[in-house]
Amino acid sequence: MPKNVDLFFITLSSPLLIGVYENNKLIDSIVSEEKSSDVLPRIVQEMLEKYTIDGLFYLNGPGSFMAIKIAYIFLKSISILKNIPLFASDAFNFNENSPIKAIGKLYFVRIGSEIKTQKLEIVSSVDFRLPSVLKYSEFNKQNAPMYGIGAV
Repeated sequence: MPKNVDLFFITLSSPLLIGVYENNKLIDSIVSEEKSSDVLPRIVQEMLEKYTIDGLFYLNGPGSFMAIKIAYIFLKSISILKNIPLFASDAFNFNENSPIKAIGKLYFVRIGSEIKTQKLEIVSSVDFRLPSVLKYSEFNKQNAPMYGIGAV
């Protein structure tokens, strides 16, 4: 009988990270340098064959518009087709609140409860990391993409 797990996707930057969580604890992780659009279908298919998936979790922004769109459309489709709830969190919860690349020298920064863009010359950023324990309180069902800035 397959294990019941949650899958957590960090697709906003390279490498792509996917965590497999059983009872909130990280039991496996996948790291890929491939494009999200190429690797997500294959990995999710493997996970569906190996596990019973209870929840899908992802970072809905800010970050790469394309990465956010691909992850959202793909995971929302799986959520609907397989009746698996989809949850989202903002990216700052998983990179120690450090700046996130927007475009050029613009970076997304969180100041208090607001997300803004700032021009930064020197950037001290922290890579995204899969937590060893998945805290459901950091996620919510408001899972639509959060782009952070308008289209150019």
